[in-house]
Amino acid sequence: MSSGVAGAIRAELDHKTKPPHSLGRLETLAVELGIAQRSTSPTVDPARIVVFAGDHGVAADGVSAFPSEVTAQMCANFASGGAAVAVLARTYGAALEVVDVGVASDISHIEGIVHAKVAHGTNNLRTTAAISDESMLEQALQVGRNTTFRAAADGVRCLALGEMGIGNTTSAAVLTALLCDGDSHTVTGRGTGLDEDGLAAKRAIVEEAIRRCLPYASDPRECLRHAGGLELAALVGAMLEAPAHGLPVVIDGYIVTAAALVACRIDPAVRAQLIFAHRSMEPGHTLALSTLQAEPL
Repeated sequence: MSSGVAGAIRAELDHKTKPPHSLGRLETLAVELGIAQRSTSPTVDPARIVVFAGDHGVAADGVSAFPSEVTAQMCANFASGGAAVAVLARTYGAALEVVDVGVASDISHIEGIVHAKVAHGTNNLRTTAAISDESMLEQALQVGRNTTFRAAADGVRCLALGEMGIGNTTSAAVLTALLCDGDSHTVTGRGTGLDEDGLAAKRAIVEEAIRRCLPYASDPRECLRHAGGLELAALVGAMLEAPAHGLPVVIDGYIVTAAALVACRIDPAVRAQLIFAHRSMEPGHTLALSTLQAEPL
């Protein structure tokens, strides 16, 4: 079916009053959206941005330039409309939804947030499974599935996914190493702005976590449970639900791309739904995008 939709969209584009293929990447994007929506008339309106938030036990090891408390502070900033993503959402007429899946602090008093907390953060992935058991993992995955289901029921035609969680570039690095056969140098970057000493220490922690998790490299769910976070699990769940609704999903940044690696390994049909926004400065992001054969906008 996807080849038929792609062919029909390309034929329609070639019959417009312009030189063939002259719109370049825009034409490719139209085809990608059409395949995701299974329609020869794709549209991205209305759009919804969903930011999943969760804290990471590994943050206690100093892998970020900021403390875990910033996760809760940023959630409040999202809800009040002060964060960059809130400004972008308003500018382009997209709805913004913030979901607390695993923020360590109690933020139940903050209005404008979907409160779906599975746990108050994760364990330290350097020494043990980040997500304690399969039941907790399944709960976090279901939060993501429910979010996509709700968006589709509301008539959303394009879903953009983001995240907030101090320490989660470490989680993304370990997942990328496990799923892309990388090492601590090829997957680990400065995150929110580590100096040279901080980066070296972070790489050592990532290396230790990779060694601990290597026995699970062939099982994407176990990779996620051992090296992921609750917000990453929700991201994976949101992507896994997208094919059932023909919903294109815009993937933002390294952490969400790492979640996409897991989702596509669990269900390869997810890949056709994904549109990749950008390539960040994190070295592991390039490796993850290459593995997914993704050319970001």
